[in-house]
Amino acid sequence: MLLSNPAALFSSTQTYGLIPDRSMASRVITISEKLTRAQAKFLGAADAIAADQWLEQPKPGCWSAAELVAHLSDVERGVAGYADSIIRKTPLPVTWYKRLHLPLALVRLRAIKRQVPPIVTPSTSLTGKETMLAELRSVRERTLAFLEETLHRDLSRYGWNHPFLGRLSFYAWFAFLAAHQVRHSKQMWEIAQNLPKDVASSQKQKG
Repeated sequence: MLLSNPAALFSSTQTYGLIPDRSMASRVITISEKLTRAQAKFLGAADAIAADQWLEQPKPGCWSAAELVAHLSDVERGVAGYADSIIRKTPLPVTWYKRLHLPLALVRLRAIKRQVPPIVTPSTSLTGKETMLAELRSVRERTLAFLEETLHRDLSRYGWNHPFLGRLSFYAWFAFLAAHQVRHSKQMWEIAQNLPKDVASSQKQKG
């Protein structure tokens, strides 16, 4: 993808034969880099979960690693799918005060519980570790490809409401996905710490 080589954006004709505006391209590249870093951090946390504990809940009522990955895949599919649908329409005018929202930094805080956006439909099956992580990677690849396809357009006038943060613009929603994944990376580490350890692993850690 062109987003892996920012300099190529301004010399390539792959984005519909148009040269993208540098400010828009820079914004999308920044978001894409955040998404890539968040994915790497999350996958690193997922490495700590053994395959035979993937579906196991660390405590009663807490998500398993599989449920957490399913949630991330569902949220990202929902956001990208809804974004794709609204940019096919004329953006509605929004007064300045309705564009205000809480900072995305709050998304990373685990102390505050969030509601799942209504655009998210649970659809990811709970299966094996490698199968689910492969699906998560595939969802992210489609998100980055979608962002790349929008480089020739200024989509800042599009947006919709988040149930906790307020109205997020098209670009803020994809920045939200990165912050959301970082938040759940912390949760994945908590799951790994709270799952029962076998005797061999415990002895290895003490040594």
